[in-house]
Amino acid sequence: MAKYSIILPVRNGSNHIRECIKSILEQTVADFDLIILENCSTDDTLEIINAFNDPRISIIPSEKPLTIEENWARIPAVPKNEFITLIGHDDVLDARYLETMDLLIDRFPDASLYQTHFRYIDAKGTVLKKCKPMPGTIAPETAVALFMADKISLMGTGFLMRAAHYDQVGGIPPYPKLLFADMELFIHLTLLGYLAVAPEERFSYRLHPAATTSVSSDKAFAEGFDALVAYLESIKSFSPGVDRAVIENADQILSKYCQGISHKILKTPKSKRQTPSVSVLIKQFRVYGRRLRGDDRFDPLTYKKIRLGLFIDTHPLYHRLFLLFKKFYKKPVLS
Repeated sequence: MAKYSIILPVRNGSNHIRECIKSILEQTVADFDLIILENCSTDDTLEIINAFNDPRISIIPSEKPLTIEENWARIPAVPKNEFITLIGHDDVLDARYLETMDLLIDRFPDASLYQTHFRYIDAKGTVLKKCKPMPGTIAPETAVALFMADKISLMGTGFLMRAAHYDQVGGIPPYPKLLFADMELFIHLTLLGYLAVAPEERFSYRLHPAATTSVSSDKAFAEGFDALVAYLESIKSFSPGVDRAVIENADQILSKYCQGISHKILKTPKSKRQTPSVSVLIKQFRVYGRRLRGDDRFDPLTYKKIRLGLFIDTHPLYHRLFLLFKKFYKKPVLS
């Protein structure tokens, strides 16, 4: 029996899946299998997978097209080896990823989660930036604080965990489009012990226009963040240190995502919106502040970009000009 299972859920991933699978099969450590959760792709994804003809690959097809949440929800029921890692079909592992993880597990056998440093790439594979530096070990309360303060780079690809732990926490939670779901999973697994981090860069996470975070609706983002707030509120009772981390870093995470979701709302024409307005969002974030902080001190309007978003959204002429501007400038303005 192998030591590692690499799990790859995919639907219509032909643009990048060949590079992804190739990077997995080229690992310097051979003690793994690759489990592909194929979700009724209508492009040539399945043909690309079959062309590898590698005994380490097992394909688990779905009987009908599933949502991304439903496809990833199959992972707990899949037979897995002792350690697992999840990878997006558009991401890439370095050849020494598992080798580095092997050394990390030997050094920190009681850790509940393992990670390496990584880089961000674009659709063509060009390096855009490096992840934020992380210390070698991160305790639960520190992990919560770093995440909420946006001082750690957190993506679904690259984390390695014990399959038993993954199944114990119920797998990745079914947030809409899985937005923010990896954040809950990361914290939940860290609470079981601690996070151990290797200093080497050992994978690439791809940022591109077709990614889920880019194409998801304002409603999906708002509902996903709502679920994350409920989770953060629930873990305050875990320990005094975690409670303090949530309270002290609430303003940072709330201001960041109030700005980000405001931008999502603004760039959606009002006739097509699922979240009514920036004003409604701001009211909801005040509620989040009370839930996470335990007081009324978080005010989104103390942040200049959120005030600007509210101004644009409540003045039709400025909103029309904003939508026209966004046709030519695709980068976020309020985040």
